[in-house]
Amino acid sequence: MSETRLDRAGVATAHQDLHSERGALRGEHPGSSGNPVIKVADLAWLEFEKPDLERAAVFARDFGFQIAACTERELWLRGTFAGSPCMVIRRGRTSRFIGPAFRAAERTDLDRLARATGTDVRDADVPGGGRVVDLLDPSGLPVRVAHCSQTLPELPGQHPLPLNFGTDRGRTNAPQRPPREPSRIQRLGHVVLETRVFARCLDWYLDTLGMIVSDFLFLDGQRDRGPTMAFIRCDQGSLAVDHHTLALHLGPGNGYVHSAYQVTDLDSLAAGGEYLSERGYRRSWGIGRHILGSQLFDYWRDPGHLMLEHFADGDLFSRDVEPGWAPMSTSGLAQWGPPATRDFLGASPSPRRVRDVVEALRGDNELDPARLLGLLKAVNS
Repeated sequence: MSETRLDRAGVATAHQDLHSERGALRGEHPGSSGNPVIKVADLAWLEFEKPDLERAAVFARDFGFQIAACTERELWLRGTFAGSPCMVIRRGRTSRFIGPAFRAAERTDLDRLARATGTDVRDADVPGGGRVVDLLDPSGLPVRVAHCSQTLPELPGQHPLPLNFGTDRGRTNAPQRPPREPSRIQRLGHVVLETRVFARCLDWYLDTLGMIVSDFLFLDGQRDRGPTMAFIRCDQGSLAVDHHTLALHLGPGNGYVHSAYQVTDLDSLAAGGEYLSERGYRRSWGIGRHILGSQLFDYWRDPGHLMLEHFADGDLFSRDVEPGWAPMSTSGLAQWGPPATRDFLGASPSPRRVRDVVEALRGDNELDPARLLGLLKAVNS
């Protein structure tokens, strides 16, 4: 049985023992930057392109988004919580992810970021207005940091259903009947990205945006080569925030894996899933509960084959929780639920995937044959 460890400040923490009995080893990545340019407060929104905005709007409503603004060229989607929109979809030739936008804590952070990166602060095309700095991460993905002039007001949401627990039986003479309706999205939670230059991307998000690591994953037998996945949260000091706002993992591709949107509770997630299934949408994986982050999850494909997640009941960490370390494996993805599907894992062969592998192995990046074999082993473990 593992014993409780002390973090660098001497504070007892069980977090590391949940993932590795030894925790971080001497000389391993600290999971934070000593002097970041700024510290972003959260994700603001995600940007996509799709050829058919009308079809995109139908799926958006079925998945549980509200329409914040709509023009002939773009569609802004939101949740019920007050704040910025969750997503913008612009009309384009194909269905694809453009990049994330992070929320600056202060307007002055944009000036500091622009000076440090040699870029400009410009007007943001977000409902209500604002300012934005446009960057590229080391994999070439466009990344925005925004400060909005106005926030969207709160909308009516779904109330969590009252539950009876053993002798704690507060619900009497009141049958439980969750309505068969779309899950009502509350907010954007996180985005997961694949990159061929994992170490460079990781350091860029920590050094430039001030994010910190909650958990590292490494390949079996290759821990000495460093991690190959990181679950990364925003640093808001003593304020507890989502276990991960961004997750990065090494792979043959560069770009979007999935994005996640919070709903009220398990009933909202499950009833919303039934609603989607009845309308012919395809579940990728779920329902289950993750290990890292602890979220209840349910993954779906939109009509353009992009993956989106409903989640509820995720972990919240403050600044003083040290990074955990664990081997990467498919069995480590969930505490309970059906086995992870090949669709979710991206393990189904396709011409594009084969092309990505060939290009990655030929290119100047971090994916060599040993790394690729380690990733394939992790998928099957």
